[in-house]
Amino acid sequence: MDETIQLAHGAGGRMSAILTEQVLRPILGNPILDKMHDGATLDMGGKIAFTTDSYVVAPRFFPGGSIGRLAVCGTVNDLAMTGAEAKYLSLALILEEGLSEELKRVLRDVRAAADEAGVSIVTGDTKVVGHGACDGIYINTAGVGKIIEGTDIAPQNIRPGMDVIVSGFLGDHAATITAARHGLKLPEAIRSDAVPLNGLVKEMLRTVPEIACLRDPTRGGAAATLNELAAQSGTGILLDEESLPVRPEVEGVCELLGFEPLYLANEGKLIAFVPAEKTETLLKVMHTHPYGKEARRIGAVTDKAPGQVAMKTALGGIRIVDMPTGSLVPRIC
Repeated sequence: MDETIQLAHGAGGRMSAILTEQVLRPILGNPILDKMHDGATLDMGGKIAFTTDSYVVAPRFFPGGSIGRLAVCGTVNDLAMTGAEAKYLSLALILEEGLSEELKRVLRDVRAAADEAGVSIVTGDTKVVGHGACDGIYINTAGVGKIIEGTDIAPQNIRPGMDVIVSGFLGDHAATITAARHGLKLPEAIRSDAVPLNGLVKEMLRTVPEIACLRDPTRGGAAATLNELAAQSGTGILLDEESLPVRPEVEGVCELLGFEPLYLANEGKLIAFVPAEKTETLLKVMHTHPYGKEARRIGAVTDKAPGQVAMKTALGGIRIVDMPTGSLVPRIC
């Protein structure tokens, strides 16, 4: 990797992978960490999941959410992606000297999101740094939850012949943050999708415990997530362009700024890998939940081109969907 850290190292794409594989894992690696899932599965007289994440999004408030809502939903969702039912969260705050009433507003958003997700903030920490040492407020959350009995969620479970399902429209969060950051006016329909997915996941796993893997496509979008999973499982993934759910308004933002929807971050969507014979059953239950009503099949797992993601285009051709290299929208979460 480069000698110095760049913004792109935190974007969830190729440079993030390089930082992880060349610096973090060689020093910190162990059998649990090396599974490289959204959280660690631990056996402590029963299986629990543990995860942590930090949030530095700019701006701090945006249509559909805030850094406070994002911090809770992101950690709850990471636990859900391991097949765990989130229970308890920690909240650590790094505050910039001079921050005013915004702190109470952020904390009220934290409380509202925690209440919606059914989790409790049970411990935390606060540090204050000098003016200019951080951008108002940074948040770290960690969470623990109990693994739902009968589930086995891991990238290594993905097999050829499985279907790839996404829970809803892609790119809403990144489009919202980009517009807010640059003063662009978007229709009211375009808002951040920062929502807790634990309720949806619980229903999915109750109905179809055969789900092989779950992942929320945050930094780097669906493209980064699918490339990671293809590499970890040693399979190929073939997407269908005409099946990808993207709002016309988000497509418009992408056309204006030269973005590709598959590379845009999401904060309230999931990707599921499921045996093909269970797809219809899974979609049926997802469609009954408010956060899964737009769910659809977007592709399949194949034994061809292991480690690669490709897409069948609307014209009938095939193009490679590569891992993003840099950062389309830095500080997206």
